[in-house]
Amino acid sequence: MTRVLIVAFDGLQPSQVTPELAPNLAAFAEGGVVFANNHPVFPTVTRVNVASLVTGRHPGVHGLAGNSLVVRDYEPHEVIDAMEPQLSKVAEKTGDVLLARTLADILHDHGEEFIAVGVGTSGNAYVQNPRAETCGGATIHPEFCLPRPLYGDIIERFGAWPSKASPNLPQMERAVQVLTEYVLAVRDPAVALMWFSEPDSSNHQEGVGSKLSNGALAAADEQFGRIIAWLQRNGRLNETDVIVVSDHGYATIQAPIDINAELHAAGFIVGNVPGGVLVAPNGGAVLFYSRDRFEGADVRTIEGLTAWLARQPWCGAMLASERIGRIPGTLAADLVGIDGPRSPDLTNGFRWDSELNETGYPGRTASGGGSVGLGTHGGMSRHELHNTLIVRGPSFVRSATIDTPTGNIDVAPTILHVLGFDDGESMDGRVLGEALSGDDAPQSVIPHTTEHNAESGDYRQSVTITSVGRSVYVDEGNRLPG
Repeated sequence: MTRVLIVAFDGLQPSQVTPELAPNLAAFAEGGVVFANNHPVFPTVTRVNVASLVTGRHPGVHGLAGNSLVVRDYEPHEVIDAMEPQLSKVAEKTGDVLLARTLADILHDHGEEFIAVGVGTSGNAYVQNPRAETCGGATIHPEFCLPRPLYGDIIERFGAWPSKASPNLPQMERAVQVLTEYVLAVRDPAVALMWFSEPDSSNHQEGVGSKLSNGALAAADEQFGRIIAWLQRNGRLNETDVIVVSDHGYATIQAPIDINAELHAAGFIVGNVPGGVLVAPNGGAVLFYSRDRFEGADVRTIEGLTAWLARQPWCGAMLASERIGRIPGTLAADLVGIDGPRSPDLTNGFRWDSELNETGYPGRTASGGGSVGLGTHGGMSRHELHNTLIVRGPSFVRSATIDTPTGNIDVAPTILHVLGFDDGESMDGRVLGEALSGDDAPQSVIPHTTEHNAESGDYRQSVTITSVGRSVYVDEGNRLPG
């Protein structure tokens, strides 16, 4: 049976896949399929997109609304970071971190394994296979493993993990060793995942296109080359579908906004007190929750918040949950797939433009943290909503560029399809048949793009989405001039 290997470069932009910056990846792409119009889900933060990669579902369905969020059925009035061990506590109390089934769950039903190795955040790693303790497979991370006893086994076999560095080459080197010498050579799972923390970590530290960022990408690319060379030496390359992904694109911080301070100054009550607003910054987006009446939301509080946001020059798109009804100026959160049982009441994507940063990369935005000139993501700019997807292997055609809209939600159903399983048919994503070799590849895919507008007083916004069949991709969303 064909095996699948997913290699994720955190924060990799398609424009960075060049012979100068990433020679191994560029050579890989030349003989594979490059999806030139790929999309993350919104909010464009890592843990949300990891969840969509492994479930094939939008955030409203899988239930992980942000890197920072409120999980109402866990602690209804507390903003938490989606990190480990916090996520284990969520699972213990509620039963599930993710409300949708993952690749690992589905493969377990078929007697197969999904094993992930990663050096990103602990929350990122946990979300890749949150039910590994009961549903099989494994997650391997420098801080923990699932199942838990595996951590000691990995340390005994390979030694203690190196400390994190910048660029994070020592941990990436060890992770590739664990992947090749243990996961692929010993466990031989149907699907394996390797998650590189670069260039994302360095983008946040010194900016997109900085010397540090470029060096970090080169280091990750070198490790990718090691993986491809191992597959070649061991006769696995022609039997393995290699899928290269990134979780999101990038923008450069134009103006950091201290949301809590701004709300306090405007007279809002912030935090876990009656009448309060719970605020969860996520880089280029902010999630808002009314503290009171959390089952349905305090509509008056959200209405006042929306009216105030509309007057702020840094406010971009605003999306409201169905639970609070129609609020003037907002668009429905369900439009972009973020409404659901664990969704925020109101989501704001910061205002952005397409001006170049000092290293020539387009996209500037306000942000809920960080410093001017550094990299960020989370928002609805076309730059954050454009990310990397490249595939190569026996299931796919060779040397092709595909412009059809695609997304992170398509990865899981496509993997299940090439493995011969039909469990992906109910997912939000679709099988990327236009890239498949063989008679089952469709002859044409017809995208449909629509622009959705809302206004209230002087505030006007627009969100553009494209659908292919029933799969929906968010192109961009922003405040309109005027």
